[in-house]
Amino acid sequence: MLLDLSEEHKEHLAFLPQVDSAVVVEFGRIAVEFLRRGTNPKVYEGAARKLNVSSDAVQHGVEGLTYLLTESSKLMISEVDFQDSVFVLGFSEELNKLLLQLYLDNRKEIRTILGELAPSLPSYHSLEWRLDVQLASRSLRQQIKPAVTIKLHLNQNGDHNTKVLQTDPATLLHLVQQLEQALEEMKTNHCRRVVRNIK
Repeated sequence: MLLDLSEEHKEHLAFLPQVDSAVVVEFGRIAVEFLRRGTNPKVYEGAARKLNVSSDAVQHGVEGLTYLLTESSKLMISEVDFQDSVFVLGFSEELNKLLLQLYLDNRKEIRTILGELAPSLPSYHSLEWRLDVQLASRSLRQQIKPAVTIKLHLNQNGDHNTKVLQTDPATLLHLVQQLEQALEEMKTNHCRRVVRNIK
């Protein structure tokens, strides 16, 4: 799987061939720090003074490198795919090898950081349901108005919470069909490949 870099990202990464390989390694360290602790404008300004360029150029270079490393780590692309993705940028062989080494050295740490940043979603615990049917009212003697009430128990970070939902049977049937369709979609080769790469 190759990375699809936009023109903006290619522009940001175009700064890397203009600097020394030691600077690229330092940019890689700054990129991982950027993920861990957030942006630090003082670091960009200090690097810009040393390189005699604008701090925006340094910031864009680091952000481009951060994007390259995070997307590669997120998709867990192979060494060959990474080299092919970077080859499109037209960098020298030495810079391509340096970027590959940065990726290989930092991908586990980046995946760990991205895992910590991901929001924790609630998970299913149990479900209770009830079918209510209104047969008549004061104004209408004969009416059939069914309603399904669902009590959904969820777990999130060790906490239990409950959601109560009410719907008519037609909407519930449509929801069930959509969920079944999503489960069938998960059995396709494409979805299996995506899930395998996410883990």
